[in-house]
Amino acid sequence: MTAYIIRRLLLIVPTLFVIMLINFVVLQFLPGGPVEQVIAQITQTGPGITERITQGQSGEVALPVGEGNQSTYRGAQGLDDEFIAELERQFGFDKPLHERFFLMVGNYAVFDFGDSFFRDEPVVDLILDKMPVSISLGIWSTLLIYLVSIPLGIAKAVRDGQRFDIWTSGIVVVATAVPGFLFAVFLLIVFAGGEYFSIFPLRGIVSDNWEELPLGQQILDYLWHMVLPTVSMAIGGFAALTMLTKNSFLDQINQQYVVTARAKGLEDKRVLYGHVFRNAMLIVVSGFPAALVGMLFTGAVLIETIFSLDGLGLLGFEAVFNRDYPIVLGTLYFFTLLGLILGLVTDLTYTLIDPRIDFESRET
Repeated sequence: MTAYIIRRLLLIVPTLFVIMLINFVVLQFLPGGPVEQVIAQITQTGPGITERITQGQSGEVALPVGEGNQSTYRGAQGLDDEFIAELERQFGFDKPLHERFFLMVGNYAVFDFGDSFFRDEPVVDLILDKMPVSISLGIWSTLLIYLVSIPLGIAKAVRDGQRFDIWTSGIVVVATAVPGFLFAVFLLIVFAGGEYFSIFPLRGIVSDNWEELPLGQQILDYLWHMVLPTVSMAIGGFAALTMLTKNSFLDQINQQYVVTARAKGLEDKRVLYGHVFRNAMLIVVSGFPAALVGMLFTGAVLIETIFSLDGLGLLGFEAVFNRDYPIVLGTLYFFTLLGLILGLVTDLTYTLIDPRIDFESRET
């Protein structure tokens, strides 16, 4: 098993390299890059913005207006060529494409993601600052999904076609059809002082006086704030995982080895949890890395907005919208690395569920 783990860890390097290369190239050809963003601000707000961009040590401001501009940037007509060149230098676009990429790779290898183009802060500091919110949402919602879906899916498989299965299937269909953000608004209206009850907090991950509370009350306050966002994010995920668990168990229950075990007189619970469980759970466990990374990054944007939670999902969305490439690529690198490591953890979990699985004998 040690050799397999080493191979998987070594495989992370070329995988990361290819993913970053593809996304880096794609970003270079997207319209509305950071230089064009600044040009758009200048044309909308006037040349006063250049005081924050081009002011040198001498205190003199380079006027952006010029004649004979040959720039290919959209909206740059009439701006001085030297001003455009200064913008490219500040954003690092004065270097060739390949040089910028390998410089980025070298920095990312030591987790140096550079500074944000428009927030004027190191990307690492921004990620660390937003991470508690995203980790809280991702971990609690994923745990809730798995804690509800696996027992419910097993119960539906055992009672396939019975009244319990039919009624719970109706609930699952409704949960799948309701968007998470719409369910979040419903929870706010009903339980957060919107129209009916004022049970849960309306916004934030902790109260304003959280630091003044004793440790026990801090934990309760934090958990109380996480109830509505966690339930909102879990509503759609638990429905899909429940059906996946049910179908996986049904497939295994109908296998010949289950019929044989029952024919030998084994109790249903022993057959279900001693034989079926470890085989059926493999497909369920395989989706854990993608589910967790999705909850951490892509799935939380609207939920973070609705509950006023400033996390990585919202940070990444705003970075894409503003073409803040260091944040976009930095968060991509972080979550890709996290996903690859979780994939390895998933493989190790396979061996715990079913010791018959031997990754050591595989070539990759």
